[in-house]
Amino acid sequence: MAEISSEKNVVKSSFNETQVDQDVYVLTYQNETATNQVVERFIDSSFIQFHFCLKGNSDFIFNNGSYVLNIAEETSLLLYNPQRDLPIHLKVKPDCWLVSVLISIKKFHGLFSQEADYITFLSSDNKDKKYYKDGKISPSMAIALNQIVNYNLNSSIKTLYFKGKAYELLSLYFNRGEDADIDQCPFLVDETNVAKIKKAKDIIIARMSEPPTLQELSEEINLPLKKLKEGFKQIYGDSVFSFLLDYKMEVARKLLETGNNNVNEVGLKVGYSTSSHFIAAFKKKYGITPKKYVQSI
Repeated sequence: MAEISSEKNVVKSSFNETQVDQDVYVLTYQNETATNQVVERFIDSSFIQFHFCLKGNSDFIFNNGSYVLNIAEETSLLLYNPQRDLPIHLKVKPDCWLVSVLISIKKFHGLFSQEADYITFLSSDNKDKKYYKDGKISPSMAIALNQIVNYNLNSSIKTLYFKGKAYELLSLYFNRGEDADIDQCPFLVDETNVAKIKKAKDIIIARMSEPPTLQELSEEINLPLKKLKEGFKQIYGDSVFSFLLDYKMEVARKLLETGNNNVNEVGLKVGYSTSSHFIAAFKKKYGITPKKYVQSI
């Protein structure tokens, strides 16, 4: 089982694991706190690990701290060692997002058996050797990763959705070139536009109590309104304000859990001038009123 602990007595960062296929797992880590969070999970030597850092940076710790490997923002790390287990011992830094794909070597060979000469560590010379590789996250990979982190579809299709995204990530990771097109939204190949979409997301989160209009947002990030709408939907899987609503409800839920604010205060903090509107939005999202949610904790 995966374990998560904090270096200090603070709210734990979110940690989610989804088994999407036999011997295939998708893990997501989000540390939204101001302190380091420690994540641990046992992984035996039969698994290949793909780690992607979307935001911030973290340290992989090996041999009881004698060796530390940093994974920086917008980089990936591949780990494989058939000679020994490589359990995850990860220090997740503040404001860091990570996505990991774990897949057994047997399953992996099945996916790429015709490509063993191309994928270097699957060749006969290397298949039993340890392998460490870091690289940059491409714009196309960043889209798939953001869609995993910001998943907000029906929970009943989560496993299917994550399975598709996990295999999409592997195919993009081993893609021969980085000039592949993104079918649904070709302009996102431009890294500048991807950065602008990310900035738009950061702006609405920072000003969630009084967010700008879509037109104001498009002007602030210097991106046409149509491209803002299309790009945001492509990366985050939802419209700008549907994404913001989900974010506000999640913030509200966490604030209620702390017990430091009453329902009215929480509503004001996430941008509702009247408690009735906040209560209605919260109930629509979670199927329960804020007061009953607090009582249930």
